Amino acid sequence: MLSILIAATVAFLVVIIGTPALIRFLTVRQYGQFIRQDGPTSHFTKRGTPTMGGLMILLGTVLGYAVANLAAGRVPGISGLLLLFLMLGLGLIGFLDDMTKIRQKQSLGLTPLAKIIAQAFVGIVFAVLVLFFKNDNGLTPASMNISFVRESGISLAFAGFALGLVLFVIWANFLITAWSNAVNLTDGLDGLATGASMIAFGAYTLITVWQSSHICESTQASPGCYTVRDPRDLVIICAAIMGACIGFLWWNTSPAQIFMGDTGSLALGGAFAGLSILTHTEFLALLIGGVYLLEVLSDVIQVSVFKMKRKRVFKMAPLHHHFELLGWQEVTVVVRFWLIELMFAALGVGIFYAEWLATQ
Repeated sequence: MLSILIAATVAFLVVIIGTPALIRFLTVRQYGQFIRQDGPTSHFTKRGTPTMGGLMILLGTVLGYAVANLAAGRVPGISGLLLLFLMLGLGLIGFLDDMTKIRQKQSLGLTPLAKIIAQAFVGIVFAVLVLFFKNDNGLTPASMNISFVRESGISLAFAGFALGLVLFVIWANFLITAWSNAVNLTDGLDGLATGASMIAFGAYTLITVWQSSHICESTQASPGCYTVRDPRDLVIICAAIMGACIGFLWWNTSPAQIFMGDTGSLALGGAFAGLSILTHTEFLALLIGGVYLLEVLSDVIQVSVFKMKRKRVFKMAPLHHHFELLGWQEVTVVVRFWLIELMFAALGVGIFYAEWLATQ
C-alpha cells in the first residue's frame, strides 16, 4: 500500500510543481494550440494557449513508478514495463503530431496514414510481447482469451497459437487505436479529459489493488482469484497516472493555462487500452471509460448518418460540443461529464466486485 501512495504522491508533486516551468518554456517558444475554425466561437480565445502538457503527465507517471519501486525495494515487473512502453510510445506519436501542428501553424498534425502506421508499430510490438515472458506460474502479461471482468472461455487461439497470435494482435491494436482516439476526442474542453482520466484510472487503481490481493498463487487456483501476471506493477502505474492527472488538472481546469495536447491524450488512451488488456477487463473497460465511449460514439454516429442521409444527429460532434452549442457553459459541460464518468466508473467497479462475490 505504501508504494501506491508514493507513486501517486510523487507523480502529483512532479506535475503540479513542474507544469508552471513547462508553461513558461512553451510560451517563450510560442508553442500554442491552434483552434479549429468550425468549432464554438468561444474557443477562439484559447488560441495560443501552451500545449503538449502531456509531457508532464508522462514524466510524473514514470517518476512515480520508478520512485515507488525504489522505495519498496522491488524490481519492476514486465507487465509494468510493457504498459509504460505503450504509454510512452503513443505519447511520442502525440508529441510529433503536436509539433507538426505548431510548425505548420494549423490544427491538423500528422497525416492520418502516418498516424496509423506509427500507432500500428507500437501496438503490434506491445501485442506480441505481452504474450511472452511467462512467470513461475506460467502466466504471461496478457491472454488470448477474450475477457469481461476476467478471462472467459472464448479463446482467439481456437485454431492454434499462430492464428491466435494474429487475431490477438488485430484485437489489441483495435483496442489501442479506439481508446487512444476516444481520449483524444474527449480532450476538447478545459479539464474534461484530465478529470475523466483521473476518475477512470482511479477506478482501475481499485480494481488492480483487488486483483493484487486475490492473485492466483499457483495453477491450483482458488475460487475468485485472478490470473493477472503483475497486478502490483499495474496498481503503481494506475496510481501514478491518477496522481499526475490530479496535478495537471490544477493548471488545465477552466480557464486552462495549458493543454495536454495529443501528447497526453494518446498516451492516456494507450495506457487505458493496455490496462484493459493486462487486467483482463477488455469489455468492462467500456463502462469504466464510459465518457470516452460516448464521445467516440457520437463522432461515429454523426459521420455515418451524415454520409448516408446528409443530416446531422448532433449540432456538432464530439458530444461535448453539442451541449455547448445548446447554450451550456463550458464549465457546466465539463463538471456534468465528470459526474457521468464517475457513475460509469462506479458501475464498472461495482460489477467487478459483484462478479468476485458470485465466485465465493
